[in-house]
Amino acid sequence: MSEVISAAVAALNEKLSGEDMDFTAKFAIEDEGEIFVSSDGARPAEEGDEADVTLSADVETFQDMLSGDLNPTTAFMTGKLSVDGDMGAAMKLGSVLG
Repeated sequence: MSEVISAAVAALNEKLSGEDMDFTAKFAIEDEGEIFVSSDGARPAEEGDEADVTLSADVETFQDMLSGDLNPTTAFMTGKLSVDGDMGAAMKLGSVLG
């Protein structure tokens, strides 16, 4: 597992602590791997993990969203973040991150 994925899993678990998640999500980070997020928290994605929504971005965009330097909605509107699946779940996750 890459350092980027390890750091992102830790940061996501901190941000998601205490949040009530009624959906699953997957973050696909270009050239690094994927992270699966559910009501159990964040972890590196495993083969076969099915998510309600998949968000794809490059490393810089993902790190900027986690740090709060980039609003997920802005990232989506400017083409830096792509969303595949349940847009409602993406919006809920964006409000937790942003």
